[in-house]
Amino acid sequence: MAEAGPGYEMPIAVDSADIDALGHVNNVVYLRWVQEVAVAHWRSAAPAADQAGTLWIVLRHEIDYKQPARLTDQIVARTWVGSATRVRFERFTEILRASDRAVLAQARTVWCSIDAKTFRPSPVSHEVRSIFSVA
Repeated sequence: MAEAGPGYEMPIAVDSADIDALGHVNNVVYLRWVQEVAVAHWRSAAPAADQAGTLWIVLRHEIDYKQPARLTDQIVARTWVGSATRVRFERFTEILRASDRAVLAQARTVWCSIDAKTFRPSPVSHEVRSIFSVA
């Protein structure tokens, strides 16, 4: 996985509702975690005015599942932005088991910025791109 901009990490606790019939975290839960850590990263680093005026929609998700997560696992979601254009951010995420930092899943997501009022694609500033991506 490519690494470009500053990364962000978020701890995650596995809930019993996350476990499927096979006894491990369901694949849909990983997708939820990918989205949650992306939103948390945005909220932690973007200027308040940009947060108020910009929303993000997903154009594409790619996820590779490497190892299962179990109910007793503590999880860390790690994310960073790769290439960033005026309206598209390529975001990478790793879902890690906290105890040994084993990669449980890897994701690549393409996000599009939209105006919070019109819901139309809207460019982000160079400042915002430089906060999240060095590419």
